[in-house]
Formats: sequence, C-alpha cells, structure tokens
Amino acid sequence: MNKKKIICIKMQIEGGKATPAPPIGPALGQHGLNIMKFCKEFNAKTKAKSGLILPVIIFASIDKTFTFIIKEPPASILLKKALGLDINSKTGTGSKYPGREFIGELDKEKIMKIAKQKFNDLNSYNIENAIKIISGTARSMGIKII
Repeated sequence: MNKKKIICIKMQIEGGKATPAPPIGPALGQHGLNIMKFCKEFNAKTKAKSGLILPVIIFASIDKTFTFIIKEPPASILLKKALGLDINSKTGTGSKYPGREFIGELDKEKIMKIAKQKFNDLNSYNIENAIKIISGTARSMGIKII
C-alpha cells in the first residue's frame, strides 16, 4: 500500500488577514504549496472572526495538496476580549504581579462561556475541567474571578 507523506505546519494567523508575506509565504513555499490558494480559503473561512488570532494546522502531502484545521483563538485572547482590552496590544497582556495586582474581574458565567467555546481544543473530558483550565489562565494573567 502506497501512503502519501504528510507534513504538519502549525501557525497563528489573524482571522481574515492571511497574506503571502512572511510568515505564511515562506512556511508554505518551502513545501511547494499554493500560497494564494491557502490565503483565499483561509480568509473566506475566517471572515467572521476578523481581528482574532487563530491557530491553524495545515496538513500538506507530497502531491502539493493541503487541508487545514482552524482552531478557536487562544484562551488569553478570549479573556482579554471578555474584559474589553485591546486584543492586539502587546502592552495590555496581563498583570506584572498576578495574584497581587489585577487587570480586571470576570464572573464565573463568562469563564464558563469561554470554556465551552474552547472545549474541543482543550485537554479535558468534561466542562468542569475546562473551566479550571480557563480559570488558571485567567489567574496567571492577573484576572480576578468573582
């Protein structure tokens, strides 16, 4: 049986704004993939999530065809969005002293909503564990859970 060799490429791309410029172009070009085709497909699928950073896993085969999976944004991005912070700002990333200084407060309902959104991407078997994972991320960013 002849199997095609598959290459896995992982990237984080802003939704609806994929361009052939670095880092996308060189990452796909070195494997001989059609960069413009990927950019057009990705932008079409992520138009609704414009502005959010989205993790993407691209599976490329020897015959230069590819498929890709778009995951949910990282938990830190979703938490900053829930707080109303600028998600693309490098300065508003979190507290310098988490646990002592807080950058905001979130209630448990918002944490549960984020956990439900990220459930398929998290390493958990039930929603309670997913809530604990998101809560830990929030605490490490300096977000107080009320």
